[in-house]
Amino acid sequence: MKSSDRIRAHVEEEISSGRWLPGDTIDEGRLASLFDVSRTPVREALLQLSAQGWVTAQAREGYSVAKMSLQQLLSLWELLSELEGVAARLACERMNATEIDALEAIHQTGLRAVEQDDLDGWQQANLDFHEQIYAGARNPFLRQEVLRIRFRTGAYRRHAFAALGRLNASYAQHQTIVEAFRAREPQRAMACMVEHMRPGRDARSLNDFVVNLPAELLAAS
Repeated sequence: MKSSDRIRAHVEEEISSGRWLPGDTIDEGRLASLFDVSRTPVREALLQLSAQGWVTAQAREGYSVAKMSLQQLLSLWELLSELEGVAARLACERMNATEIDALEAIHQTGLRAVEQDDLDGWQQANLDFHEQIYAGARNPFLRQEVLRIRFRTGAYRRHAFAALGRLNASYAQHQTIVEAFRAREPQRAMACMVEHMRPGRDARSLNDFVVNLPAELLAAS
């Protein structure tokens, strides 16, 4: 793998994990030192990431993690919810009984995290739950696009989590999805997933979502 590809993958991971937040300045010198390269492959990687919308070039100041405006964020999240719904519909149609058993087992793992109010445990169980559905959809291109949007919106979703519903609410929404899979009702599975992924299910919850977003993470509209 080229040095620029390794650097690009590292920066994507730092952003998607939330270790680098929107607006954070990217230290090109530190990246060059970390990968023991000149600044040329670093700048090549950042140029590629800029074209993909992950980072933003700043006049005479290098690059920073890209911010999104509220309108951009809501538009992207709307698309994510629809794509997640498609993945759920396809998976419900295509997964075998063993795979659905595995999905329910992952769901039960999430219950332990909910009972212990373990946010980190829930986030892992949630990721495993969705990954099982992506695998069951049998469409790697769909998974790639869903993950791209999840990574881009990850920092915002983590900050707004309290506004969107606590662990027990998310667990209950997963339960409706599992029930749809058990009943082999693809359209119901899709509708439940879209509802689960929406940033706000009504005006009040959408308002709660907006006010819980730190202003410093948002770009000017």
